[in-house]
Amino acid sequence: MAGFILRRLLSTIPTLLGVLTIVFVMIRVAPGDPALAILGDNASQEALDAFRERMGLNDPMWVQYLDFLRGIARGSLGESMISGTPVLTSILEVLPYTLELALGAVFFGVVIGTPLGIMAALKRNGWLDYLLRVVSLVGLSFPAFLTAILLILWLAIDWRLFPVISTPTGGFGDRLYNLFLPALSLGLIMVAYVMRTARSAMLDVLGEDYIRTARAKGAPMRRLVLHHALRNALIPIVTVIGLYFGLMIGNAVLTEIIFNRPGLGKLIVLALNQRDYSTLQGLMVFSAFLVVMVNLLTDIAYGLVDPRVKLK
Repeated sequence: MAGFILRRLLSTIPTLLGVLTIVFVMIRVAPGDPALAILGDNASQEALDAFRERMGLNDPMWVQYLDFLRGIARGSLGESMISGTPVLTSILEVLPYTLELALGAVFFGVVIGTPLGIMAALKRNGWLDYLLRVVSLVGLSFPAFLTAILLILWLAIDWRLFPVISTPTGGFGDRLYNLFLPALSLGLIMVAYVMRTARSAMLDVLGEDYIRTARAKGAPMRRLVLHHALRNALIPIVTVIGLYFGLMIGNAVLTEIIFNRPGLGKLIVLALNQRDYSTLQGLMVFSAFLVVMVNLLTDIAYGLVDPRVKLK
């Protein structure tokens, strides 16, 4: 396992290098002058020149790129142009809130989507199958921000079951209570993805010879589904979870803003409003690294859920 993880980490180096290069170029070619955007139109030319010199903006592009890579190699994402605070420190302060939101959405997606996908496969071409397929299609069609607004209107304002503003404070129970609504709104799209994937995977597995043999021997349907079919259908489901987890980091931006939660989303919006290019650059690099790590964990999970997958 250690050798497999090491090889996968080494294989991600070219990907990360490509992402770092794209992020660096995108930030540098963005329209506008960072010094003028931060100091304002009334700043003197001397102040603008001093700011550019302090931030290394006067250096040639290749020098800035090498300095950028050296900072990444040291584990530094730079400092905020506004406050001077290390970007990594700001990210680590709000990262737990985004992670608990993403994990909560994954929980809803797996717990709700997998059983519904199995039910649809077992009732293939029946009314329940058609109903669940329509529901999943509707779930995929709704954007995350619209789902969040509708849930707030129904569950928070009309029925007063949950708070409109999700404040991650208090004890464990209070945090779960405040997390429920934003995690549900973010997880409903994942429910649709997991449901459709689970249905398709289960249909493929239920058509295998060993399943027909087990049925002929009189194996109970519960054991047939849970002990034989489900485990062999988990690979596509794990793949969808790994892929969608990376997308949820982006979807969490709007969810955190709508529910007024702290997290990477609000940090991104704050950096955009303040024209804090160094913070934006650090956030993009950190998000790319997070997606790479999720993909690595997904590859490891393949070998855990299906022994036929060899970590070689």
